Amino acid sequence: MQKVTEQSSHYDNLEQMSTHDLLVNINNEDKVVPLAVEKCIPEIEKLIDGIVDRMSRGGRLFYIGAGTSGRLGILDASEIPPTYGAPFELIIGLIAGGDTAIRRAVESAEDKIDGAWKDMAQYNPTDKDIIVGIAASGTTPYVIGGLRDARNHGLLTASITCNPDSPVAAEAEIKIEVIVGPEFVTGSTRMKSGTAQKLVLNMISTATMVRLGKVKGNKMFDMQLSNRKLVDRGSRMIAEATGLSYDESRELLLQYRSVRAAVNAVKLKQLADSNGLHE
Repeated sequence: MQKVTEQSSHYDNLEQMSTHDLLVNINNEDKVVPLAVEKCIPEIEKLIDGIVDRMSRGGRLFYIGAGTSGRLGILDASEIPPTYGAPFELIIGLIAGGDTAIRRAVESAEDKIDGAWKDMAQYNPTDKDIIVGIAASGTTPYVIGGLRDARNHGLLTASITCNPDSPVAAEAEIKIEVIVGPEFVTGSTRMKSGTAQKLVLNMISTATMVRLGKVKGNKMFDMQLSNRKLVDRGSRMIAEATGLSYDESRELLLQYRSVRAAVNAVKLKQLADSNGLHE
């Protein structure tokens, strides 16, 4: 049976389309992606609950993939430390072919069925960890082998694919199958399939960080202060949470280097002052 991701596009003669028609048609195809993701929410929920449980006991999350799928996993993993102040080793993205493959394809790297587990070895994976195999086609040997080895070692295994009943999904305990249909350019899974994977990864990491207490209200209270924009945002967050002026909040933020620590310090002082008034 032909893979859904390899089926011919619903559109033809693309080279004859105007720029406007190309954009409208791509956009029309993209509209199906959130609806396809919505159908997978029960499986995504199950995965997040498993991640939170294991991370609460010291576990880590590994993403493995090749090509676009691998790059998306690395992107999601790399954004968690600055956004939520989480340790760099909490979520780890691995791509077939190593870091070189982030920018340039590494020939045959994705065909090595033992490649992912070898790449994970440096991190000393344990049965507290979680692995998510990402493969639009659902047939990538690197991902199949990685999930199989991880499951044999007691890791919680999950997959994100865009074809039903794939070999990758067969190796995973939790199967997230986002069926978005044929790509606008036949077989170009960097398009709808990639968008679907990105949406699912956003949901996984964001909901996990919220559940682990990295968000207060709707704010990123543990974000790293890596540039002026984030210092400004953090100062406004402190001002909103404490009632202090922007300048006072900024001074506290630069002193404590953390929105959460600054707010906690203010709250403790306010509590102490309040108790003193009642003595």
